Amino acid sequence: MLAKSPVPGRVKTRLTPACTPEQAAALAEAALADTLETLGRVPAGRRILVLEGAPGRWLPPGWEVFPQAGGGLDVRLAQAFAAVAGGPSGDRTPALLVGMDTPQLSARTLAEALSAPARAGVDAWFGPAVDGGFWALGLARPDAELARRLLVGVPMSTGTTGAVLRGRLAAEGLRVATLPPLTDVDTVAEAAEVAGLAPNTRFAETWRGLSPTVPSRSVPSRAALLPPAVPRSAVSASALSSSAFSSSAVSASALSTTPAPGGTTR
Repeated sequence: MLAKSPVPGRVKTRLTPACTPEQAAALAEAALADTLETLGRVPAGRRILVLEGAPGRWLPPGWEVFPQAGGGLDVRLAQAFAAVAGGPSGDRTPALLVGMDTPQLSARTLAEALSAPARAGVDAWFGPAVDGGFWALGLARPDAELARRLLVGVPMSTGTTGAVLRGRLAAEGLRVATLPPLTDVDTVAEAAEVAGLAPNTRFAETWRGLSPTVPSRSVPSRAALLPPAVPRSAVSASALSSSAFSSSAVSASALSTTPAPGGTTR
């Protein structure tokens, strides 16, 4: 998980001034904890947190912690893949990077899409974010140089981030499975939407505790949060056939389905 420790003033800054820095950090910690818990239920050989800052109480057992590389987000994402490429045994186990900004993500969504039958013939996974970014990126055979070509130089946190990355995936000739689009939390409106979509998460509970203090003008009506209707014919076949990064933070897991001792998977 390429993430920052949820320190006030350093995370979720776009939630201010509607939220205080402390409130924004509380929401970030809740989203981080929800995502870690979700990923913990997905079969994986390794769970790696690539972190800026110090781990906190939100970090569950079973995660390796690597220090985050310097540079822009594009470089840090590439370095996260480089950190897991090859694995401890030198093989290239599939790896997935998942953003911590989607606490509504379900383990079932990922487990189905990344099961052994679904992985057959797939070189990469791409999870588009509603805002034009991406919430997930996976490589069937992670390689430091491939990750560099895919990610370094991609303009991050823009409405075209996802499109640029998709173009690079295509240019590499990779067979890409598209995961369902998700809303990632950057703004107050998105926080309200995601809390409504996943009411039983820590994130939603934290939001409900804070929302009385957030100015009402900052939160759109429920109708404003609903996406426009999409004609059935406009839904892509790849999105329908798949089972499960925002450009701000990610989680990395080496994927497989064989149970390992102690309740972990390998």
